[in-house]
Amino acid sequence: MNLTRRLLVGTALFLPLAPAFGQGATVSSALDLAKAADTLKPGQWVFAPSLAPAGPIVIMVDLSRQTATVYRNGVRIGVSTVSTGKPGHETPTGVFTILQKDANHHSSLYNNAPMKFQERLTWDGVALHAGGLPGYPESHGCIHLPLEFSKELFAITTTGMTVIVSGRAGTVATYPADGVLAPLGVGGSVETHVPLASNEAYRWTPEIMPAGPLTIVVSQSDQRVIVMRNGVEIGRARAQIDPPGFGTHVLVLASDTGGRAVWHYADVPGHAGEAEMPVDASILQRVHMPAAFYTGLQSQIVPGTTVLLTGAPVVSTTTGVGMSVLSATKT
Repeated sequence: MNLTRRLLVGTALFLPLAPAFGQGATVSSALDLAKAADTLKPGQWVFAPSLAPAGPIVIMVDLSRQTATVYRNGVRIGVSTVSTGKPGHETPTGVFTILQKDANHHSSLYNNAPMKFQERLTWDGVALHAGGLPGYPESHGCIHLPLEFSKELFAITTTGMTVIVSGRAGTVATYPADGVLAPLGVGGSVETHVPLASNEAYRWTPEIMPAGPLTIVVSQSDQRVIVMRNGVEIGRARAQIDPPGFGTHVLVLASDTGGRAVWHYADVPGHAGEAEMPVDASILQRVHMPAAFYTGLQSQIVPGTTVLLTGAPVVSTTTGVGMSVLSATKT
């Protein structure tokens, strides 16, 4: 594999990338990355870390296309094919954080099976790691990556960073509504999420988790804004979204070449053409929230912040399909 990669690096500038470029390729231009990403076959990947050598990282896993896309500082730097949960063991959708990393992990559930370069998303067994890639969902819930790509990814990620899983592969796993915002902490303890009282417009407690990656979840169906930092809820507010129903979007705050902060779209099913495009400011202006909450939130937003605009419910009393926002319940 290492010899193949060296040859591919040496020829990438002279030969067009075709579907048969082997298991993986490192390229140096956004155009070559885009061409390769459109022709990936099961087990293949493409990586262009030089496009954004530094900055916050966000990983997008698309169950519909069975792909994982890596963004650094809002720029797409890698795309890989994946294999996610098979029927009966579906990979949950939602916004997750990397809870733990282990380059030489072995499964405690499946006969000590090796899970190289594991990056844990839930404490009940969902993780990114090297695994089989037959071209369709075959795992027990984990997200399988090509071995060499999982190694490259492991080298640049950190615990606490954001991983977004979206789309539909067969029947997507759902969780009871009261578990939607009930992740488990690093020590396995249940994090408490208290709904707003009838007379509360918002709650804002950034001091309980003063540092770490910030994720903002905007639920159109519940008209709520939930703010998570490093996997812990630090605020929530009632919101008015005008009009509701603008679909699912993922926004990432990055820095442009002049050092200015700018929001970019990440690609999600149905909006792939928006990837890496600057965000139309009007979409953010359509989310109205209490002024004091907005002021506090603005003071915490830095490059690397992720916003998920979704129609999925996040309030425990909401009926309908559930959405795992950070972590499944431990079993």
